[in-house]
Amino acid sequence: MPRELDEKDISILKNLAPECGDLTCSGSGHRFHSILPPVSNHFSEDGADFTRRINLLTDDELAYLVEKIETGEESMGCMPVEDVEAFVHLTHERLSADAAQRVIRAHESGYECGR
Repeated sequence: MPRELDEKDISILKNLAPECGDLTCSGSGHRFHSILPPVSNHFSEDGADFTRRINLLTDDELAYLVEKIETGEESMGCMPVEDVEAFVHLTHERLSADAAQRVIRAHESGYECGR
């Protein structure tokens, strides 16, 4: 379920990808509706860079993204598997095993990019 990024979302996106000039996907021409896919697919050079970037999240920001993933408002469907795994690992390490399992369940439930 796509959402319009609010000020909090934009702040998180700009923290993870300071080079993000505007909020438009260069491939589709549509505005970003999530935070993690643009960081993964447009701004990170590789999996290690994605991991470095998401480690910048505060625990509160990480919990916020987990909540958005659970409700389907934050998509991970179009991210490379290694980036999804990095996010799950970070969630497990910084929040809890339960939170990581909730992310896995939400991801496996089929929330796709652009929904």
